[in-house]
Amino acid sequence: MNKIVRKTDFSELVVRLDIEAPRIAKARKAGHFVMVRVADKGERIPLTIAEADPEKGIITLVVQRVGGSSKKLCDLKEGDYIQDVVGPLGKATHIENFGTVICAGGGVGVAPLLPIVQAMKQAGNRVITVLAARNKDLIILEAEMRASSDEVILMTDDGSSGKKGLVTNGIEEVILREKVDLCVTIGPAIMMKFVSMLTKKYEVPTVASLNTIMVDGTGMCGACRVTVGGKTKFVCVDGPEFDAHQVDFDEMIKRLGAYRDVE
Repeated sequence: MNKIVRKTDFSELVVRLDIEAPRIAKARKAGHFVMVRVADKGERIPLTIAEADPEKGIITLVVQRVGGSSKKLCDLKEGDYIQDVVGPLGKATHIENFGTVICAGGGVGVAPLLPIVQAMKQAGNRVITVLAARNKDLIILEAEMRASSDEVILMTDDGSSGKKGLVTNGIEEVILREKVDLCVTIGPAIMMKFVSMLTKKYEVPTVASLNTIMVDGTGMCGACRVTVGGKTKFVCVDGPEFDAHQVDFDEMIKRLGAYRDVE
């Protein structure tokens, strides 16, 4: 069992949990995720590790209230225990000095984007981070992003913070003014689809971190399968990151809606 040592409410729907997980904290790299089970009879929830402190043995998870299990997780308090936290899982992000890298995140996708921004900066890249949300109250981890980015562009649907518009507007602004060597995007599937369409138009290599439905997280069940470049891949073991221009986002979006009526 894993103890919650700190809980922070980003908003009514989004919660940050710092939990004890010493082994995971030491082994975790940017892009890795964990499978979380709140209680004995709870479903397993895939959550990307937003931050880790190997010395303290703490990992940070950011959770959005969506279905029954995520609501139960968000309702836990400091000092409570989570039944199971398994990881780190998946393949770590490929990090090198690409040159200029756009890191684009939407909603809670900003949380898993943070360690990638940090790692890309440490590798010597010029990092331009584009954060998007419906309004200013839903923007998370802005200070942490600014600490590891050369520039941060905020985009909100209502213009309440930064510039009014979508994440794609912010990305295109950068592409039109300077050469971009790589784009990394994490967020809702529909957002990543349109980011991919935009960057493909400008021939900017793009990596998307996919957020499919998962059951076991180890490649056994096949629930997270996606089509990439015409071939079936499992997000949990082959990903979660793929060449965005090869992902069949329409198929992925359709599969994500399979259990929406019971969430």
